[in-house]
Amino acid sequence: MTQGPLAGIRILEVGHILAGPYATMVLADLGAEVTKLEPPTGDLSRQVSDAYFASLNRGKRSICVDLTTEAGQQRLGELAAESHALLVNLKPSAIRRYGLTYDALRKWNDKIVCVALTGFGMSAGDDPAFDYVIQAVTGVAALTGDPDGPPTLPGYSAADNSTGLTAALGLLAQIVSGRGGQVEVSLRDVMLSQLNYRASAYLNEGTEPRRMPHGAHSYYVPAQLFPTAEGYLALFVTHDGFWRSFATEAGIDGYTTMAERAAKRDEVLDVVTKVLATDTAAAWEARLHPLGVPAAAVRTLPDALAATPDVVVKAGDFQLIGSPIRFDGYEPEYGPPPRLGEHGDRTG
Repeated sequence: MTQGPLAGIRILEVGHILAGPYATMVLADLGAEVTKLEPPTGDLSRQVSDAYFASLNRGKRSICVDLTTEAGQQRLGELAAESHALLVNLKPSAIRRYGLTYDALRKWNDKIVCVALTGFGMSAGDDPAFDYVIQAVTGVAALTGDPDGPPTLPGYSAADNSTGLTAALGLLAQIVSGRGGQVEVSLRDVMLSQLNYRASAYLNEGTEPRRMPHGAHSYYVPAQLFPTAEGYLALFVTHDGFWRSFATEAGIDGYTTMAERAAKRDEVLDVVTKVLATDTAAAWEARLHPLGVPAAAVRTLPDALAATPDVVVKAGDFQLIGSPIRFDGYEPEYGPPPRLGEHGDRTG
């Protein structure tokens, strides 16, 4: 395979910052031609930093279009006529006002796929929906952190990135169907979907989710972060075979079944915590990996990048994380992020 699997697919993007641009960048990495339709002021992420913009927009084209004008609307229609899909990341009223729906664009191209990526859905109004807000409203923040501490947010944009991937999947699914149409993906729905087993336990068994110390799993024991003589260790024992290997190496007797370990959670965690405190996180990782026990020292991002140099790629003048999707015979060409309006005159 010399071309990307999406070679020949033309996608338009309208939106700002993260979720939408990340969705289309994933598609561009796979060979799609992605064109950003930017207002005269550009995608707002250009104002954050060049590196930030590059991390979401490598390999794309940019056309400057003022969708508030008649000329801009005409240009939108012309571009839609020759495109397979449009992905929009704006509030619902703006999506409708700028004519970025399938109903508005089908007169130009009845095969076009229009994806609306919003906070709460096209029919839910324009309430502000940023990543942190969505994590709060869906229960994610309430599930994160230690029980005695405040709710906590992950150190990256979990809701935006997850919704971007979901939107890309929805876009491709509708293209594969061979039909044009409207696709909706919301940050709220995606994050609730990702609470799958937590929601199922509550809906079907009445089990209310609760925060656990050190991020512990609600059932598996031991499965959490542990302090060591130096640094923290993530240990995730999900079946009795893992436990036997770990316990033998750690010199722990008993607790041979998961049912027993779950019933004696506090006792088991006390024993494991004391044992792990006798060596460093890095040393425990080195001891447990050859045994096949799921364990890793907690690393910083710089340490993680240093350990995986193969994931870093060049895109113009920028070093970025490459596509996580690998195909035999295809290596993405990571182009630079586009300058504002680089591939088209200002319209409108």
